[in-house]
Amino acid sequence: MAGNGTGAAVETGNGRRVLLVSNRLPVTVRVRGPELQLEPSGGGLATGLRGVRSDAPTLWIGWPGEVLPNSHLRTQLERELGTIGTRPVFLSRSEQKGFYDDFSNAAIWPVFHDFIDHLPLHIEGWQAYRQVNQRFAETVAASYRRGDLVWINDYHLMLVPQMLRQLLPPEARIGFFLHIPFPSTGIFRALPHCRELLAGLLGADLLGFHTSLFAENFLASVRAVLGLRTTHSGLRQEGRSVTVRAFPMGVDAAAWEERAQSSKVAKQVVSLLQDAGGRKILLGIDRLDYTKGLLRRIAAIERLLQDDPGLAEKVRFIMVTFPSRERVESYASLRRQLNESVGRINSTYGSPRSLPIHLVQRSFDADDVSALYSAAKIMLVTPVRDGMNLVAKEFVASRVHGDGVLVLSEFAGAAEELTEALIVNPYDTEGVAAAIRRAIEMPAEEQRRRMAYLRETVRAHDVHYWTESFLGALADGEAPGPELLDI
Repeated sequence: MAGNGTGAAVETGNGRRVLLVSNRLPVTVRVRGPELQLEPSGGGLATGLRGVRSDAPTLWIGWPGEVLPNSHLRTQLERELGTIGTRPVFLSRSEQKGFYDDFSNAAIWPVFHDFIDHLPLHIEGWQAYRQVNQRFAETVAASYRRGDLVWINDYHLMLVPQMLRQLLPPEARIGFFLHIPFPSTGIFRALPHCRELLAGLLGADLLGFHTSLFAENFLASVRAVLGLRTTHSGLRQEGRSVTVRAFPMGVDAAAWEERAQSSKVAKQVVSLLQDAGGRKILLGIDRLDYTKGLLRRIAAIERLLQDDPGLAEKVRFIMVTFPSRERVESYASLRRQLNESVGRINSTYGSPRSLPIHLVQRSFDADDVSALYSAAKIMLVTPVRDGMNLVAKEFVASRVHGDGVLVLSEFAGAAEELTEALIVNPYDTEGVAAAIRRAIEMPAEEQRRRMAYLRETVRAHDVHYWTESFLGALADGEAPGPELLDI
C-alpha cells in the first residue's frame, strides 16, 4: 500500500503478498449524503500499522467503520478501497454491537487486563462474535492466493485462525498477533468460551505477544484449559507446529523524530512553553480507559502537591485523554470521576495565575501530539495493565534534544525494554509521587544518559523491525523446541 496514505506493505524477504487482517481498516468511511469520504482511522492498531513499510504487496482486510444504506454505495466503496490496497468486511449495526461492544470490549477486554470485576452479570454477544469472525475468515479465504502470508491482528478476531485453517490449503501460513496482555490462567478461565478462544488461536502457525510473560501465560492456559502439552516455544497441534513468541511492537521512530523537528511543530512548542510561563510541563496522553490508571495518577499528583504546595507554581500537569467507548457506563463514570478529582485538586492548589492540572478531553492530530511530547520535560505513563503502550516509545522517539524523563509503569509491556525509565508501581501512590519528584529534580546529565539509552532502544526496535521479525518468522516456519512441559 505504499504511497496511498494508508500505510505501506511489509517486507517478507521473499516477495510474498501479505493479507493484513484487523477489526478496523486504516481508513474510516463516512457517508455524507450521496458521497463517501475516507478518513484515516484513529484506533491504536491502525495507527501503529499504518506506517509499516515494504515493497511487497499487501491487502488490508477489515471493517470500514460505517453501515452503508444501500448496495450501490457498497459497490462504490469496494471499488474505491480496492485502489488503496484494502478490502472491506461489512457489518450490520446489530453485528457490530454484539461483536465489538458486547463481547470483545465488555468481556474479553476486562479479563485480559485483569479486571474480572468489570465483567457484566450477563455476558452477551458470543454468537455475534462467532458470526463476525466467520465473516472475516470467509473474506480472507476469498482473497487468498497460494503463497500469501496471512497476518491476523488482535482480540476481536481470535476465532479467525482456526476458521481460516478449515478454508485454506494445508500449507497456508497463518499468523496472529495479540496487541493486549494475555492474563494468567486463573483469570483467563473466568472468561466464558475461553476454550473456544484458545482453540481458535491454535489455528495459527505463529502466535505473537508483546512480552515473554504474555506468551508464557498463553501456553500455561493451553496446558490447563485444553490439556495439551507444550514446549517453551509452542506445541504440536493436529500435525502442525504452532510457534509462540514475544515480538515487542515498536513505533515509527524516524517519523516521530522528523515530525518533532518540523517548523510547524516547533512553532507549537514555542506556544506551549509560552503558555506554561516558565513552568516545567509534565504530560500524560492516554485513551480514556480504566486500564490506564488515570485516577491513581491523579492521586499521586495530589500527594505530591500535598507534600509541597509550592510546586503548583513551578509545574504544569497536562493530561490529555482521548474519548473512548463513551456509550459504556463504566467509561462515562470514569470521565465523571476524573473531572471531579481534577476539579478538587485545582480548586485546592490553583491560583489566579494558573491551575496545576490541565485536563484536555479530545483527540489530537500527530503534529499536536508531537508538540506536546517535545514541550514536556516529563512523561507520565502509568497504566495498571497494558500490552505495550506505544505512547512511551513515541515520547522517547520525539526527544531529539536528548533530554526529558519517562516515568513508566512496571505493568506496561514497554517496561521490559525501556529499563532506563523511572519504573513505578502505579498502585503505590507514594512511590509514584516520589518518582515524579525525582523526575522534576533529575540533573540534566542523568536525563541525557538515560534518554540516550532509551532512544537507542526505540530506534533499534522500531515498528519496521517488529514487522520484519514477525513476518520473517511466519514465512520461515519456525518450529517449537523439543522440550515438552507436562500439564
